[in-house]
Amino acid sequence: MWLNLLLVFVPLSLALGYVLDLEPLWVFATAIVAIVPLAEWIRRATEQVAVIAGPAIGGLLNVTFGNMAELILALFVLMAGHIQVVKAQITGSIIGNGLLGLGLAVVAGSIGRNRQRFNREHAGLLSSLLILSVIGLLVPALFDYTETGLVAAQEVTRLDENLSLGVSVVLLLLYVANLLYTLVTHRDIYGGRERVSSERDEAATAATASDHEGSDDAGPAETGVGERWSLWTALGVLLAGTALIAIEAELVSGALEATASQLGLSTFFLGITVLAIVGNAAEYLAAVYFARKNDMGLVLRITLGSSIQIALMMAPLLVLVSYFLGHPMDLVFANPLELIAVSGVAFTVNAIAHDGETDWFEGVLLLGVYAILVLAFFFATPPAS
Repeated sequence: MWLNLLLVFVPLSLALGYVLDLEPLWVFATAIVAIVPLAEWIRRATEQVAVIAGPAIGGLLNVTFGNMAELILALFVLMAGHIQVVKAQITGSIIGNGLLGLGLAVVAGSIGRNRQRFNREHAGLLSSLLILSVIGLLVPALFDYTETGLVAAQEVTRLDENLSLGVSVVLLLLYVANLLYTLVTHRDIYGGRERVSSERDEAATAATASDHEGSDDAGPAETGVGERWSLWTALGVLLAGTALIAIEAELVSGALEATASQLGLSTFFLGITVLAIVGNAAEYLAAVYFARKNDMGLVLRITLGSSIQIALMMAPLLVLVSYFLGHPMDLVFANPLELIAVSGVAFTVNAIAHDGETDWFEGVLLLGVYAILVLAFFFATPPAS
């Protein structure tokens, strides 16, 4: 409930942004903090609507609105013309969910336990899908590298845009196919796998004194639904939260350049760290919470599922929408560090998830890799806009 205390930053940021004449840094800081509790309320409202709508539609709603705060923030930054910042936000979200979010959850969940277990088959599916998603983001950059110097720069730009549009369509189709697979055609198989995993984890829990809580699946009370809301209440909170996040995102985008200049940082670095973390803060908190409940299966679905959604849905959707906003964006990540970062996440997570269990040291390794990447981005020269 302490997260609700941050709601005071909503009226504070609005007052600083529209009434008082203060430095953009304060507007940026308060608006950034205000987005965190608003994102959590959107998550709660989405879960309430999902319970009423049923498993299939509910699952679709959860994956659709899971990154709504981050998507809105990226759209306003894109409308302000900060294309490289949006790309940085995409990169930061992928590495943040896969390394920072998962690392924090593993460390928190390991307190008082020797190890935690999860469904290895399901984790393998998620990590494999993450690798395939990352490939879709790597190909446009590699294509740009191979074409540069062979044809005129203007022609390379045109080819990059055409390839990015095509890749975006393919990624979105893969995203839809993934939804059909998990929510419709193989929903029963998915459920069966989770029940088997739950029984296996319960048996292991009974044999290990340190692993004394929960199972691999969360029931209705554990998913954060708790007290039921009416449909109209849930829809009202969902719409109000989305509208407020849009207002806060406009304040953030408007104050972005001035804030970066005042702090002596690049807008690129703010995008890959601050904007990405804020957009996913509610998911980090949820992952830590369920890790403490010993539900690492759900933790992996939250963290890796969000990274997959960024790569398969958010990134290509932003590319398509950018043409309607008058700021065309491609999928070519100009900084090679971004390619190394997203690739490193996929292979690091795959190495952690292959054995079906985690301990505190693996969580520290994930956080260490994230810290190394952030340091590299801090010292790196930002790409040209």
